[in-house]
Amino acid sequence: MALSFCSLASGSSGNCQLVASEQTKILVDAGMSGKYIKGSLEHIGISIEDIDGILLTHEHADHISGLGVLMRRYKMPLFVTEKTWDAVKSKIGNIDPNLLRLYPHIDDLAIGDIMVQSARISHDAVDPLCYAFINDGTKIGIATDLGTISDEVVAKFKDCDLLMIESNHDIEMLKTGNYPMVLKRRILSEFGHLSNDDAGYIAREIIGFGKTKHILLAHLSKENNFPDLAYETVRGILEEGSIEVGKDIILDMTYRDRVSKLYKINK
Repeated sequence: MALSFCSLASGSSGNCQLVASEQTKILVDAGMSGKYIKGSLEHIGISIEDIDGILLTHEHADHISGLGVLMRRYKMPLFVTEKTWDAVKSKIGNIDPNLLRLYPHIDDLAIGDIMVQSARISHDAVDPLCYAFINDGTKIGIATDLGTISDEVVAKFKDCDLLMIESNHDIEMLKTGNYPMVLKRRILSEFGHLSNDDAGYIAREIIGFGKTKHILLAHLSKENNFPDLAYETVRGILEEGSIEVGKDIILDMTYRDRVSKLYKINK
């Protein structure tokens, strides 16, 4: 086994993802309670004491709400950029400064036997990042909370075996829904969130490079999307590009309030 991936939760209520090799286990974000994260890890046969560190994508509450508890109770190191830490530190209570691993920019960072790469993304946060994880010839990418995808992000993810990508909203549901206009504009902007259509076209581009075999749709809005709608929209766009779901690609969902499948990616 080279790398495993599991989404413990993905959505505006909280986010936490697991990337693991046989030797190293990393959490990306800690936006659920410590109790939930501990129980979710146990559900897939992993002890929370075995986590080697936490990476943050950005400082919004749905990505950090459990961070202080995990660092205090389980002594988890935090790998974070200096700008994001400045935005986070007043929100999580007192933590042991010896647990901080601060970087101007996270790239080609080794955590155990997993190499971590990052790219800056377009979102309304101080220093938001997406991540790619590499071990023994396999690569996993995580890209959520972004309003658009740059050429840099595509280049980072084009050789991923598995890509988790945001499929936040259906555009018409958002436009006709009950959100205030200022929030609708934020979500639809280049600093907001990707729509189902965005996810489909970006997934099609990434798959076209020839390596990606798993696409996971993430960060679905509770108010402006449905899992079936997101899945069928992306599936339709892929099949318009002659990519057959179930044959050429595995297309799956992640969830706001429960654990996804555990994916094991081998070389």
